[in-house]
Amino acid sequence: MKRTIRSFVLRQGRLSNAQRRACETLLPKYGIPFTENLIELDDIFTRQAPRILEIGSGMGETTATIAQTHPENDYLAIEVHTPGVGSLLNQIAALELTNLRIIQHDAVEVLQHMLPDQCLDGIHIFFPDPWPKAKHNKRRLIQPTLVSRSCQHLKPGGYIHTATDWQDYAEQMLEVFSHEPQLTNTANDYAPRPDYRPLTKFEQRGLKLGHGVWDLVFLKV
Repeated sequence: MKRTIRSFVLRQGRLSNAQRRACETLLPKYGIPFTENLIELDDIFTRQAPRILEIGSGMGETTATIAQTHPENDYLAIEVHTPGVGSLLNQIAALELTNLRIIQHDAVEVLQHMLPDQCLDGIHIFFPDPWPKAKHNKRRLIQPTLVSRSCQHLKPGGYIHTATDWQDYAEQMLEVFSHEPQLTNTANDYAPRPDYRPLTKFEQRGLKLGHGVWDLVFLKV
């Protein structure tokens, strides 16, 4: 899968002292270095369990909450921005989570090089950057090539769950997923929010203001 346009821009951002310390001291313990070789998830998590990939974990609150609530699953988070990585690392340590690991790298390259075929039971992509200006829509993460590649790593019956608060992005996602022959929709169009996806503070505030949120859940056939 050739990569020419990235869906993210690496901004410096503000890195707190706690986040910096976490990256220095906790990333070696809870992080997985990028490699161009396939990784063995059973060895990383030291068990066999359902495996869920989260692309773009942000500051990590949702990711950590889901992992804590579902200890029966293993979660692999991908995030490029250092403040988010540091924040999630601190939450993993504070909650003593043994079922969550993080890769700080471009998700497209992780999919290309690190993940074996049919190793995942689910993929979460919550509130990816909407790139709202029309001229920037080409930077959006959800594109046919990425969805097709993601399906390669899903087991039959595995799912892809996305959520966005931008209606035109939701419409684009629905079109892309609906045209992927390896996927089938679990709803007529948009799905009710599954119980495992907690409401974020930002999302709750938006809902009170009347903003919409659209979830899509597709299964690999």
